[in-house]
Order: sequence, then structure tokens, then C-alpha cells
Amino acid sequence: MRAWQKLIVNALIFVALSAFIPGFYVSSFWVAIGAAIILGLLNIFIRPILTLLSLPVNLLTFGLFSIVINGIILSLTSGFMGDSFDFSSFWTTLLVAILMSLINSFIDSRTY
Repeated sequence: MRAWQKLIVNALIFVALSAFIPGFYVSSFWVAIGAAIILGLLNIFIRPILTLLSLPVNLLTFGLFSIVINGIILSLTSGFMGDSFDFSSFWTTLLVAILMSLINSFIDSRTY
């Protein structure tokens, strides 16, 4: 998928999940687009560093620790966005990270 399409899809996922998950708050669609941009930038610059640093733990957990890395990246996104994009707890962040991964995997498998 192209970068701008991925950005719009992630923003739509943010808005949809905020409607269904009680501890996840997104104030508007424009905030969701801003969060998707920040998420993309963090995935480009910070995620490779976190993945490299957590490689031993990731190997021990057979890759399941990457879900925690996704949660950390979403928490960082929330920190940059402020109160307009917020999670009530880290467990809510992990749930959103898991659902976003599943939805994006499903959409990516359908684009080919």
C-alpha cells in the first residue's frame, strides 16, 4: 500500500477503535491523521532501534515481544499528541496495537 493510503487507513482505524474501546480517546479525524503521521515517523526512526535493543527478548518469546514494541510506539504517539489522543492504560494501548496489527495485516493481504 502507498504511504498516503496507509496514513488514511491508520487514521480510520484510530477513529473506529476509539468508538469501540472505552479507554481509547481520539478527539477528531484530524487528530487521527496527525497521530497516523506521528506513528509513521516513529515506526521509521524509533522502531528499528527498539527492535534491535529487544532482539534477545524477542527471540526468547518467539516474536511476541514485538506486540509490546507496537504498544510502546503507540504510547509514544499518545505522548506527542497530548490529551486529544489518549489511552487510559498500557493494557488498552496493547489491545489497540494488537487490533491495529490484525486489521492492517488483513487489509495488506487484500491489496495484492
